[in-house]
Amino acid sequence: MPPATAVLFPGQGSHADGMEEPWTSSPRLQRGLELLDYDPFSRLDEGTRYQQPAIFLCSVAAWDARLQDADAEAPVAAAGHSLGEYAALVAAGALTFEDALRVVDVRASAMDRANELVPGGMVALLGGDIDAARGLARRTGLHVANDNAPGQVVLSGREEGLEQAIELGREFEVRVRRLPVSAAFHTPLMAPAADELAEALATAEIGDPAFPVISNSTVEPFGDVRAELVANLLAPVRFRETLLRLADDGVAEFEEVGPGRVLAGLVRRTVTVAA
Repeated sequence: MPPATAVLFPGQGSHADGMEEPWTSSPRLQRGLELLDYDPFSRLDEGTRYQQPAIFLCSVAAWDARLQDADAEAPVAAAGHSLGEYAALVAAGALTFEDALRVVDVRASAMDRANELVPGGMVALLGGDIDAARGLARRTGLHVANDNAPGQVVLSGREEGLEQAIELGREFEVRVRRLPVSAAFHTPLMAPAADELAEALATAEIGDPAFPVISNSTVEPFGDVRAELVANLLAPVRFRETLLRLADDGVAEFEEVGPGRVLAGLVRRTVTVAA
């Protein structure tokens, strides 16, 4: 029997100029550009507003290409990193492509506007553990936004807290690096965006998934898709725990579907270390 496979879909940060080139002939990518009525790939340098729809379109196009590969193993589960949850839910059949694209477009715009109300950002902690990250967050008023892998945690919050975290990093035996993200993602500062996201999701059709999709915040299969996607906008991304959960459930192969190889690196650091 082939090893059980889980598919993983990337989030913001996996974008790059020209990333759409492998999938320019994808019918779904082309349909997505028609529905958006703008080209997000030509505006990646403008940030969240265009990066999120662009990554989503590439991820779904990559999934479609995988479906055409006769040698690809059918996945037993899926997960996505933040934005990647939307592509994962489309792959499983829990969201339609059209609904997911519409919601992602609203999400990106709303998150961009939320940051204009209360400017913030994110810092990566390299080294240390989750307890050190939580201690530094308490000292600085920041929030743990991403628990990505052993020795890789991201804090998020207001500008003054970010500067303080950089200064205190040595005390907590971590290297603190500012990320090129102009928003405090996965914190209560995104509450205005959550309200808009909930409204957009209210009309989305929800189907029965062909395989479970593990939620970022609960590390359990999605149940109430609409409510959990809204909650996940404000809650930490527990990606390290998600990978360990999938491994405990018998997954032996993790396949990143979409642009970049960020998640493949997190798998190597997390599942290999755990073994």
